[in-house]
Amino acid sequence: MRSIWNGAISFGLVSIPIKLVNATESHSISFRQVHTEDNGRIRYRKVCELEEREVTQAEIGKAYEDADGTMIPITDEDLSHLPLPTARTIDIVAFVPADRIDPLQMDAAYYLAASGAPAAKPYTLLREALKRSNKVAIAKYALRGRERLGMLRVVGDAIAMHGLLWPDEVRAPEGVAPDAHVTVRDKELDLADALMDTLGEVDLEDLHDEYREALEEVIAAKAAGEVPPEAPEPATGGKVLDLMAALEKSVREARESRGAEPAEHAEVTPLTAGRPAPKQTGGKKSTSTTAKKTPAKKTPAARKSTSRTAQPAKKTTTATSTSRSTASTAKTPAKKTPAKKTASRKRSA
Repeated sequence: MRSIWNGAISFGLVSIPIKLVNATESHSISFRQVHTEDNGRIRYRKVCELEEREVTQAEIGKAYEDADGTMIPITDEDLSHLPLPTARTIDIVAFVPADRIDPLQMDAAYYLAASGAPAAKPYTLLREALKRSNKVAIAKYALRGRERLGMLRVVGDAIAMHGLLWPDEVRAPEGVAPDAHVTVRDKELDLADALMDTLGEVDLEDLHDEYREALEEVIAAKAAGEVPPEAPEPATGGKVLDLMAALEKSVREARESRGAEPAEHAEVTPLTAGRPAPKQTGGKKSTSTTAKKTPAKKTPAARKSTSRTAQPAKKTTTATSTSRSTASTAKTPAKKTPAKKTASRKRSA
């Protein structure tokens, strides 16, 4: 790996010559800007405003623009003679537990490689001291024109350094949390814990950039003159679920995806469904409905029966009327009247 900075680690009176190399690399796919009509490259040219001509990289230097617009040239030699002990040194200032470092301060990561054979012994000493103490080293260093804060820790057999933001560069989370007062019940926390336990842990080595892979498929298809693959249909929005139902469903689906039996109590209740209908506690409404519907169905049968014999018709009507609730008493005379009239006509015949 190519070093990007050479210097030394200052560890008290111990000086460890090191080389700084990048510990990470980007695999993101970059694009060029082109003219949409003919795919011609769009390039940015560096032009001197005074001479109105393009200049090469060798002709470009640094300068600080003063408030009145005056340019004050700053050379690399000027920067190398900064009155700072960290100009070419990673100066360790303290050793603290790793949990004292806020992850929000984490920045770029580097490996510190021992520079030459003389650096092997002090390098190993610092590495083993960090291991045994279970601490990290906080250091100051200068890189790319500014002093920075860093954290040194052991990674395998190497020492890694994470650039840290200065504490005043981390914003306070003001206005980020919800303004509304929310109460979380113990049962909701229990379901959240169950979901976390069900999802379990993951091996970070198994995670990969699916977006980049899909983008590579599109590029390969277009390069071969084929139709790029289409995106899958987005999931249709389902009914809105309340929090408890969403948690229960999540736990159930997570368990099913891992071959475990789903929880028996996991029931999903959409908010749009409203509350369940109350149970019928009395029989008045049901009896009244039955009384209204039953005479309409039974009346033809009663008339047919009375046309044959008067006496059975009276018994049938009476039995039917008796079996009904008091809610249908008002309709009983209507049932008896046809039976009497029919019987009277038969006797006269």
